[in-house]
Amino acid sequence: MLLGSDNLFKHHLDLIRHKRVGIVTNHSALMSNGDHLVDALARVADIRIAALFGPEHGIRGRAPDRKGIRHEVDEATGIPIYSLFGKTLRPTASMLKDVDALLFDIQDVGARFYTYTTTLALTMEAAAERGMPYIVLDRPNPIGGTRVEGPILDPALRSFVGWLPIPVVHGLTIGEIAAMINGEQWLKASLRTDLHVVRMSGWKRSMFYDETNLRWVKPSPSIRTLQTALVYPGTCFIEGTNVSEGRGTKHPFEYVGAPWINGKELAVRLAGENLSGVAFRSVNFTPRSTRALTTDSKYEGKWCQGICLEISDRARFEPVRAGIHLLSALQSLYPDQFGMRPQRLDELVGTSRVRRAISKGHHADSIVRDWKDDLTVFKSLRKKYLLYR
Repeated sequence: MLLGSDNLFKHHLDLIRHKRVGIVTNHSALMSNGDHLVDALARVADIRIAALFGPEHGIRGRAPDRKGIRHEVDEATGIPIYSLFGKTLRPTASMLKDVDALLFDIQDVGARFYTYTTTLALTMEAAAERGMPYIVLDRPNPIGGTRVEGPILDPALRSFVGWLPIPVVHGLTIGEIAAMINGEQWLKASLRTDLHVVRMSGWKRSMFYDETNLRWVKPSPSIRTLQTALVYPGTCFIEGTNVSEGRGTKHPFEYVGAPWINGKELAVRLAGENLSGVAFRSVNFTPRSTRALTTDSKYEGKWCQGICLEISDRARFEPVRAGIHLLSALQSLYPDQFGMRPQRLDELVGTSRVRRAISKGHHADSIVRDWKDDLTVFKSLRKKYLLYR
């Protein structure tokens, strides 16, 4: 298969020839031959790279989770590198004064709260305000393009970890999301940008990332493997609680635990819920903060018990449903120790209804059924923007 960046060079360089290009990108923008997009474009004589814009984790993808990033200058080329995760979340007029077109190439994970889609929307908005072309080089959704799961974001809970009115698992590529943003006029003041999506060739919606010919590159420090990406849409909810989501271990988002949890008890409880495609194994771990991964490990240096999620059938696995069952089990088994952080959890889930229902002891599957009708509407809307079968 060929990525959008591969097809840019094969068929679409005219989109940026003789232009000063700003590139929204990071370390994940490798072409299928292993070359980085910025390096490849720097060798094209009639294209000038005017600026680079880095999302959360920075241009090189090394900054820890939620760590602000400063502006800098690339020592090798002198090109300014502007941070879009810190004091500034979107390009300013001064950052774009020497830019004629914006190009986006970042590997997404497939979950609404992964912040690269927010950066996509905000940079599209900046381009629309200045009337400049915006080109998205499409990449696979690593967890596949068929599953759609979870509640639609409540607009009242819009934040940097949830900007678009889409479900937690949207089953879209980054190019399809851009098309939906533009088509549904989700930019402020109903702006539209001059959008060009350079499609992939050879990608099918049923594909997981390891079914492509592409090498896995960690999209961010804590998404180490495809296995992590598969569980992330459900276990990221744990960020909104007083339980560790495994940050500071070798298995972030796959490990979940706390000093007051009985790992075997929790694993047995979850195994009894008959969740498809996943098994739960009791584990012990001690979180350690590291500069490269996270500076915010819950229970730093403390021995924790908990569970590890092990996917046995990824085609049947429902990460959001598993995440709701996990929250429900923690509330039921440890009512005196377990705590939910309302604002953070609601922003991640996309609604306050889930937290309130868990607090009242509602069964997890009744909570999941609550968003069924909303998903039916979204799936119908989504069909207009699907670029691949």
